[in-house]
Amino acid sequence: MLVQELDTPSLIVDLDVMEANLRRVADYAKQHSLRLRPHTKTHKSIGLARRQIALGAAGLTVAKVTEAEVMAAANPADLLVAYPVFGAPKLRRLTEVARRTKVAVALDSLASATPLSEAAVIASVDIGVMVEVDVGLGRVGVQPAEALALAQTIAALPNLHFRGLTFYPGHIKQPTEALVKALSDTVEKLVQDFHDAGLPPEIVSGGSTPALFHSHKVKGLTEIRPGTYIFNDLNTVHSGACTLEDCAASILTTVVSTRPGHMIIDGGSKTFSSDRLTTGAAGHGRLLEAPGAFFHKMNEEHGFVDLSKAERSFEVGEKVRVIPNHVCVAVNLHEQVYGVRGGRVEEAWKVDARGKLQ
Repeated sequence: MLVQELDTPSLIVDLDVMEANLRRVADYAKQHSLRLRPHTKTHKSIGLARRQIALGAAGLTVAKVTEAEVMAAANPADLLVAYPVFGAPKLRRLTEVARRTKVAVALDSLASATPLSEAAVIASVDIGVMVEVDVGLGRVGVQPAEALALAQTIAALPNLHFRGLTFYPGHIKQPTEALVKALSDTVEKLVQDFHDAGLPPEIVSGGSTPALFHSHKVKGLTEIRPGTYIFNDLNTVHSGACTLEDCAASILTTVVSTRPGHMIIDGGSKTFSSDRLTTGAAGHGRLLEAPGAFFHKMNEEHGFVDLSKAERSFEVGEKVRVIPNHVCVAVNLHEQVYGVRGGRVEEAWKVDARGKLQ
């Protein structure tokens, strides 16, 4: 089938670009002796997780227990739930995953660790713990000075195994030498404190796609967890971590209405999500067929495109491709993804972890 024969809106992925992205990061991790544990929140696909493992990924990262249940089918050697797990239903499900594969959980409080230990004891499983440290984002994580005390307490809890430290430098949107050095200084001191206390971390896990290729400059870091890199998006472009040519995913839409200087495409917030660019710039995506067009507004099913500065005009029925601002959220809105090569649909895969929120 030709790409232009797909019904719309459809999420399409250029397989050549995606494969190059996967190889680039796998080679980078190997070159700098970093464990690669990609975050599957971007692609949400068992098949793509298996491709990452085949290229050398040491394990997988997920955000929720239900995602862990799905990604266990990819047979990772090591599965990290990079999110505090709390609540009896989630803990019961997590212990079942721990029967299938090696599992670790990132957490930042004894209030989360204690019931995790109790659930592990009841289920007779061992679960790893990564202490989450806030290195500047201000989202989750203990302050660096508090991490050691929490780790020491967790290490004493039954059926929990302290495996190391984790952090997410999401505050670094556009990496500079100063920001990367500040992060490195924080991590280096943190790791040294743990060594001095006789509790050396097995793994020091961090990183993000925007700061991905600066990871080797962070002293003490042993593992990276990028997610968006497999597809990339406009936010990744604006961070400087990739170019437009590295964006593998786009959404194929159809022009359904036109008037002078304006058109409507058949994709809105239920197709792209309403995420804005992290730079604060307006717009909801970039039209590949007319980069000067301005995708300025969305309703649920309607995409409003200003053509006053577009390189060309469009007619009802024409199909246009849009690179989204934030591809991770867009993927979660689609049931299926189409892999294309040379203008033809070569494969299709289900978004296995779509809607896995618990």
